[in-house]
This record gives sequence, C-alpha cells and structure tokens, in this order.
Amino acid sequence: MSEIDPKIEALVPAWVTLPEIAEILGVDILKVRQQLKERKFLAVRRGEHRALQVPADFFQDGNIVKGLVGTLTLLSDSNFSDEEALEWLFTADDTLPGTPVQALQENRMTEVRRRAQALAI
Repeated sequence: MSEIDPKIEALVPAWVTLPEIAEILGVDILKVRQQLKERKFLAVRRGEHRALQVPADFFQDGNIVKGLVGTLTLLSDSNFSDEEALEWLFTADDTLPGTPVQALQENRMTEVRRRAQALAI
C-alpha cells in the first residue's frame, strides 16, 4: 500500500474507501482488510487524511471484478510494484481497445491476461 503518485491519480477516475468497499461487497470491514492483505485488490493512501482508497473500477455488481485477482498475481509475478500495476491497469491499450481494467469489466479476461503474461517475457 503505497502513497498515490500524481500519474496514477490522473488515470483512475474514481476511488472508494474501505468502509465503502464493505458496503459494496456486503461484508464487514475486517473481511475487506483481509481481502486487501490477500491482494484481491490494491489500495493507496490518498486525500488529506491519507486514508486507504481503492479504484472504484475494481468492483462491479457487488463483487470484485472477475479476473482482477489473477491479473494482479500475474503482474506481481512480473515484479510490478502496486503503483506500476495500477498504472498498467488504467492505461489505455489500443490493442484491447480501452484499458485493461475496462476489458476485465467487459469479461475480456483472457485478452488482459495474455498481455499481462507477455510482460514477464
């Protein structure tokens, strides 16, 4: 969990706090903290109080976006830092088209994973 880089701040359109994630997922805050620890999603410190926040696009229909967890694992295995992973997920890729996180939201996980695996080569 790193502090926010201005580049990432500009790429991510909306953020949610851990209590908001608990509401989205219908679980208690302890479960959200456990999921964060298990790297089911990434968080950064933002705002005046440096609160942990997560990109809102990581959640859809009351769940973590399908394919996000595996994609984060692939990026981590490719030695991406959390910040680099966020930048990659939210940077437009003309070959997708759109951003990797948008492709995950559209259930195009295979395309995203293929690109993430290619980063390790």
